[in-house]
Amino acid sequence: MAQADITQSGDGDTRLDKLTTADGTPLKASIRRAMRRNKLIAFGLAAPLLFFIFFSFLMPIFDMASRSVENHQIPEALPRTVAALETWDGESVPGEAAFEALALDIQEGQRSRTIGQAATRLNYQDAGMRSLIMGTARRSDQLEPPYKEALIEINDDWGDLDVWRLIERESGYYTTSYYLNAIDLTYSDTGEIVAQPEYRQIYVMLFIRTLWMSALITGLALLLGFPVAHLLATLPARHANLLMILVLLPFWTSLLVRTTTWIVVLQTEGVLNDMMVWLGILSDEGRLQMIYNQTGTIVAMTQILLPFMILPLYSVMKGISPSYMRAAKSLGARPPVAFWRVYVPQTIPGMGAGGILVFILAIGYYITPALVGGQSGQLISNYIAYHMQQSLNWGLAAAIGTILLFGVLLLYAGYNRIVGIDNMKLG
Repeated sequence: MAQADITQSGDGDTRLDKLTTADGTPLKASIRRAMRRNKLIAFGLAAPLLFFIFFSFLMPIFDMASRSVENHQIPEALPRTVAALETWDGESVPGEAAFEALALDIQEGQRSRTIGQAATRLNYQDAGMRSLIMGTARRSDQLEPPYKEALIEINDDWGDLDVWRLIERESGYYTTSYYLNAIDLTYSDTGEIVAQPEYRQIYVMLFIRTLWMSALITGLALLLGFPVAHLLATLPARHANLLMILVLLPFWTSLLVRTTTWIVVLQTEGVLNDMMVWLGILSDEGRLQMIYNQTGTIVAMTQILLPFMILPLYSVMKGISPSYMRAAKSLGARPPVAFWRVYVPQTIPGMGAGGILVFILAIGYYITPALVGGQSGQLISNYIAYHMQQSLNWGLAAAIGTILLFGVLLLYAGYNRIVGIDNMKLG
């Protein structure tokens, strides 16, 4: 260990820059070196976790967000056409040079099997573009000068000004089209942003449905979970442990098993309807439709997410001293008043933690709405999965996912501003 030789100036003042270690190194430099070494050791210990978070969390999010604006298919498959349209005024069908560039791009794309990607990309914006391009590509060996007449002879849609405006508008490496589609907007033929046709306006409605159903599920989970958590926190340990097992047992059960169980319980010929018919509450013909709609989604998701509300509430309630309630009662407050004005405010950190946990989980839930939600009970996450797996429109799926991500971040920021993240306790 280094030792310090303390030297003093002539007037007796001790000066730090005069201090040295045993080997003659200035003490300040030695301290800085030791602190730097400690920081490097700390970074080395935390590095595996940082790399794990970076590669497993940040990179996928960045990749998803980048796909929502990427548009490389058209400039890579139609480079000559994109270059030819750079000086085009957009007021009339382009000249022979643009048609020649398009013909050469289609011929080359057909040989390299890359023209299909551009056709699919343009088809996202205008249904029918894939048929137009691929139909032309299959007859591209017939294309000879003059190319304008040849292309229009193959398909007269090549003489349509809107087709060329669409190619010109989507010729950049980046696009906002996916985000516009994600909020039910699109470009008009003249390039203005307009609303989608009414029959294609679904995503705003899905965002709204996802938010209100998630809020309702969070409210129901709080309503059901609060008394259970209070009971857990106030019962003797022997009984509380038994009740805790009952809370955790569904939590430990497979999500798929719990969801399929609700199908058995809620279906028209299910357990609940049979019981109500047996009790005379319903007639056999008047069985309730409680599944494959929003009711099924709300019931199943509330039960599945209930432990995420109970556990934070329980951890906070367990730390509340009973002496507060006794003090309030001794000062004259009735039990309901004392409970509402003394006990409940102390549970806000648990309500906040459980509420934000359930709400965020509900927003992104996929399996349960897909199995029990039917057409009216599906959430925005189901349509993200649809575009990822079936329509293969990854750009639109990424745009919807990015909007959802920023929506959650905004809600989180709002929660932090109104309630305060310091008031949230998970245990």
